[in-house]
Amino acid sequence: MRLVFAGTPEVAVPALDALIASDRHEVVAVVTRPDAPAGRGRRLVASPVAERAEEAGIEVLKPAKPRDEDFLARLREIGPDCCPVVAYGALLPKAALEIPAHGWVNLHFSLLPAWRGAAPVQHAVLAGDEITGASTFQIEQGLDSGPVYGVITEEIRPADTSGDLLTRLAFAGSGLLVATMDGIEDGTLTAVPQPAEGVTLAPKIEVEDARIDWAAPALRVDRVVRGCAPAPGAWTVFRGERLKVMAAAPAADGYAGPALAPGELAVSKKAVHAGTGSHPVELLWVQPQGKKPMKGADWARGVRIAAGERLGG
Repeated sequence: MRLVFAGTPEVAVPALDALIASDRHEVVAVVTRPDAPAGRGRRLVASPVAERAEEAGIEVLKPAKPRDEDFLARLREIGPDCCPVVAYGALLPKAALEIPAHGWVNLHFSLLPAWRGAAPVQHAVLAGDEITGASTFQIEQGLDSGPVYGVITEEIRPADTSGDLLTRLAFAGSGLLVATMDGIEDGTLTAVPQPAEGVTLAPKIEVEDARIDWAAPALRVDRVVRGCAPAPGAWTVFRGERLKVMAAAPAADGYAGPALAPGELAVSKKAVHAGTGSHPVELLWVQPQGKKPMKGADWARGVRIAAGERLGG
């Protein structure tokens, strides 16, 4: 089939690569978000998907909005059979959905109808799910509500961050997306409506959502740190300034330090622990405001924590 691939971030690149490598399909164009400012100089930078497509000599379309008439006209000229999508980042209007003969097929990183929305992997980690996966489905006007072509499952490991899990799903899901394209072309794959039960929503994780509540149990603190890594990054306040907590873990069995109130810090020769609503957590990696990431113990020694000092403001 002639395909127009839609995607933007790095997580979409494995699927694009898999489709380019496929013997059965031709990626004739890519749709991605416009160049965005990045870095200290805030210069405009193309998306990872745009860069990969340009390396492969594939036409790149960067509409400000996918309802722009110039974009829709070009898409009609290209005449794709199907438009596979991975993390494109914009809502598709009905006029665009109607152009390809087989519609737009999204690779979504959850077991639909669970975790519909922008941040399914983060919400799965935050909720303590043990199993997640990826689904391919036909895009319609509703939020991730279209009929499903296929699924794969993936275990969420105890130490997984959202970044770890998303990387595995991106590569495993790329094979699912190619297989879905194959089945659509063969006519052997039929999309099945999602069940009405089990719907959960996964809105974007905002910075305030990533603030650590030290009165919560250690298990919840651990999930917030892992679920918000690498972005937006779990954080707290220390001495009036923001402190990112990049990696943490519930205190190991046999913890012999003092009992700690929520947010209270205890420093030993090799570690720094913070109190929670249950048992302490060890701060493994932190990033003080305006500085580079560092080991938690090194940070604690550098700031010379006084007895009774707490995180959380």
